[in-house]
Amino acid sequence: YGIELSRKTMSQWMLYSAEQFEFLMVLLKKTLLAQDILFADETTLTVLDDERKKSYIWLYGCGGDRGGNATSPSIVLFDYQEGSRGHHCPQMYLSGYTGYLHVDGYAAYMKTEAKLVGCWAHARRKFVEAEKSQPEGKKGKGAKINWALNWFQKLYLIEREIKGKPQEERHAIRSSKTKPLLDKFKAWLDKSVIHVLPKSKLGVAINYCLNQWAKLERFTDDSRLNVDNNRAERSVRPFTVGRNNWLFSKSHNGARASATLYSLIETAKANDCEPYAYLEYLLREIPKLKAGDDPSHLLPWNMPRTL
Repeated sequence: YGIELSRKTMSQWMLYSAEQFEFLMVLLKKTLLAQDILFADETTLTVLDDERKKSYIWLYGCGGDRGGNATSPSIVLFDYQEGSRGHHCPQMYLSGYTGYLHVDGYAAYMKTEAKLVGCWAHARRKFVEAEKSQPEGKKGKGAKINWALNWFQKLYLIEREIKGKPQEERHAIRSSKTKPLLDKFKAWLDKSVIHVLPKSKLGVAINYCLNQWAKLERFTDDSRLNVDNNRAERSVRPFTVGRNNWLFSKSHNGARASATLYSLIETAKANDCEPYAYLEYLLREIPKLKAGDDPSHLLPWNMPRTL
């Protein structure tokens, strides 16, 4: 429109808008915690007003492309925690939640009441690192590493086979094909750990799987569960890509506002809503709300598709 606006003015508008959206964050969180299956991840954030501490953005979500869980709403929420990556962060946010939670191997999630589901993509990544760490000229010649990487191919081949199939069929195939495959891998881990240096890259990969085993095999308990936590990694990526551009938040209030705005934008995208149109819709409709009104029509999956 050819209007000159200062950075300070635009920043103040963002902060003020985020304040108006806080009640929606409460509603979205309530909806999120009512779901059977969630995913979580976390990433760092620099805050200029308090650079001595490393702050974190925690991601919690549900729905999306999770196998057999298409009835769940798609929600992506970011939670800013000032200067902490401690277990109290997910413990407080997920207080009382006892459903399934897809995570990586970070120990903080163990303090929650959720049933943790491990990530086979993280496990595989450690074997790939072990393969890359082999001396030049010997890469691809490690028999144990090759055996493990071939095993992962078989695991993911089954997952591709059952993608999009009904829950009963997914469960049947995992019972007949995946569980025997897991038993074979566990036996290989138990045997191999004795013959590999624990601090070598391969030793780290093997011990990671053994330490995480109860969580890693849990995806076979329910056909709606996924084999990995890649959904969380994809969901947190827009924030990490943005952070590479804007680098930091000026203040803790700015970081909290970013978490709110990213939550609404990414949840809108997850529900096929154009983010600008959705935010414009919210800023038009919120002033019309009266005390006692039900604001659920403002959630992105309820947004009028004519807009």
